[in-house]
Amino acid sequence: MADNKKKTLHVKNGDRVIVTAGKDKGKIGNVKKVMPSDSKVLVEGINMVTKAQRPQPMMGIQGGLIKKEAPLDSSNVMVVCQACEKPTRIKHAVINGKKVRVCKKCGEQLDV
Repeated sequence: MADNKKKTLHVKNGDRVIVTAGKDKGKIGNVKKVMPSDSKVLVEGINMVTKAQRPQPMMGIQGGLIKKEAPLDSSNVMVVCQACEKPTRIKHAVINGKKVRVCKKCGEQLDV
């Protein structure tokens, strides 16, 4: 049974988030990529893993160990409000006929 409904997450590209669980708990970073189909997010400098890279001389890629970011589950991050600088849950509100995300703590609009 295929679900054709488009998934949405509480975070968007460019959001400032704090990690709430895992080895990087408490670290803050910006969202680079959102993968709604997998409910995952890629955060700058968070969840770094070491990958063995094979050399590819035709493409000019050197081999060796490289560090890169791995995706985190979206449930393990919270949006940090720009106004109150606190991690917060979000609520949706309709302002001027447009659906926007709003901080639950201070009521400030998150979508600019």
